[in-house]
Amino acid sequence: MVDRLLFMYHVAMEQVRNNYKRKFGYGEFYRILLDAMRAMPNMAKNRRQGVLSPQFVERIMLAVTEVNGCAACSYAHTRMALKEGMDSSEIAAMLSGNTGQVPVGEAKAIMFSQHFAEAKGLPERTTFNLLVDEYGYEKAQAILSAAQVILFGNAYGIPFSAFISRMKGTSYRDSSPWYELSMLFWGVLCVPIALLHMVVLAVAKQPNIRFGIED
Repeated sequence: MVDRLLFMYHVAMEQVRNNYKRKFGYGEFYRILLDAMRAMPNMAKNRRQGVLSPQFVERIMLAVTEVNGCAACSYAHTRMALKEGMDSSEIAAMLSGNTGQVPVGEAKAIMFSQHFAEAKGLPERTTFNLLVDEYGYEKAQAILSAAQVILFGNAYGIPFSAFISRMKGTSYRDSSPWYELSMLFWGVLCVPIALLHMVVLAVAKQPNIRFGIED
């Protein structure tokens, strides 16, 4: 009962959001989509091999989603986290930006995920290197892949959430029907181009990570 009440509370809080916490441009969206598509096979492999536990993955998803403020993803991953057996108080804390209940062994991964989200998918090279030092390359790649996939979910889910909110009579203050619909259609149009781009990068054996501008 307590889990259900907390779940409904956070759904309600997201439903009354009337402004963007984070917005993405068209170029950013394409880059994030491409990275997520390249990350999906690695995510599937990690799931089969149990590189990260389901709860660990959900913590990454919640951490990235909290930074970006995607109502649709908050709703979906709150439900998933509950199904994976995460404690409702921890979910509530993470959706509020409080990571105090995160297991010690996962803390650095969650901090990286927050940084990754804040950098819109372009983390600092040093932060990724620290992730590798802490978890090893395979596990660091698994953490990165989970962050890349949910970042795309946020990039698409944010205008989707704004559009659904508009349909319910509550428009986001700094939004417009054009932005919401154009981003939703842009996401569909980008998929075949990104698929071709993904094949080219795979043939060239390019790593699926980009870094922000460094001094």
